Amino acid sequence: MMNQPYEVEYCNLELRFDRAQIRDFVKSLIYSGYSLYWSENEGQFIVSIQSGERMVQMTFLRMGQRFKMVGECLLADDRLVTLMEKMIDMTRGHAVVKRFMQQEILIENIMFGELVKKVSISGVEHRILFEKAMSISTDDIKKALRSKRIEQRIPVLKLEIDYELACLYEAMTKNDDVKVYEHKERLKELHHEMFVLEV
Repeated sequence: MMNQPYEVEYCNLELRFDRAQIRDFVKSLIYSGYSLYWSENEGQFIVSIQSGERMVQMTFLRMGQRFKMVGECLLADDRLVTLMEKMIDMTRGHAVVKRFMQQEILIENIMFGELVKKVSISGVEHRILFEKAMSISTDDIKKALRSKRIEQRIPVLKLEIDYELACLYEAMTKNDDVKVYEHKERLKELHHEMFVLEV
């Protein structure tokens, strides 16, 4: 049983930062009154934030001169939720956001910083509350073609798809409807990205 009436879990994070953006994020946490510490090595930058009785850890992997936020985090603090959602918007990132309410779970799929789908799960009932039409514009294709990371991204993308398929199979064998939905939605995002990159 959750001891908070409202918690938010961020999964499948794909947020990219430069060092200045991470520094600004750490400053905003300090100005908001959080107790925190950070550590850095050649491969990653880790920020640990004391939020009530819980320690929240955020990991940023080094990718050349930039960083990528990875992993999952569960937040029960409105201010941290606000900061996280500003980061997703600012970096035009991807995420699956699960909002655990008293009687339902709201699942939001965010791509390029925009809400593309919102679903309510209550017991065995699934309702789509919002779904953005997925269309690929010529601008999307031009941006993908100009990107320097296409050659590096495609092999990683294929591995991510294989991983999500394996996770989907496992969730289906366990009859875990929430995980099945989450992995199917992530696969849709990955296939959409693959299509844009390979056009």
